[in-house]
Amino acid sequence: MNSIYLVLDMQNDLVHPEGASGKSPLGEQVRERSVVSNTAVAVKLAREKGIPVAFVRVAFSDDHREANLHSQVFGPIAKNGILKKDSWGGQVHADIGKSDDEWDIVKHRVSPFYQTRLELLLKTLEVDRIYCSGVSTPAVVQATVRDAHDRDFDVVVIEDCCAAPTAQEHANSLASIARFCSVVPLAEAFG
Repeated sequence: MNSIYLVLDMQNDLVHPEGASGKSPLGEQVRERSVVSNTAVAVKLAREKGIPVAFVRVAFSDDHREANLHSQVFGPIAKNGILKKDSWGGQVHADIGKSDDEWDIVKHRVSPFYQTRLELLLKTLEVDRIYCSGVSTPAVVQATVRDAHDRDFDVVVIEDCCAAPTAQEHANSLASIARFCSVVPLAEAFG
């Protein structure tokens, strides 16, 4: 079975202590759950197993022209000027160890499948199984699982590489997608 590991929205504005969400409840959960360091370990393990790694980023032009200003999610992002594609805040956290030769999928909505080149990548690599993790569990992780499931992929979520604004929201999110994927701890990923 051909696999890929999708690292979802692990960007400085969302997960770095100095990022826009660094002091928010999400930032606190990212630190409390060691999501950045766990993700770095997961990336290393995937590479060691020969599993390609692709990084998915929610990011926009400097003027946020791709953002829906009326969206409860994307309107505030544009208003606050965060997640700019080429800025520090829009880049993957350096500690995760993104390599320049790995895929960088930029998205402008919650799902990484919506109007991106992700499906082309998956078809090119003849992927059957998608491992994924990231922030936040109720947003991009859920969207990825549901959209991948409906495209007939086997999906595995690496639980300790995900976070939500609260531990309860994280648990609820995983419970709501458990029928569409496998949920495993990092220690059991890529087996």
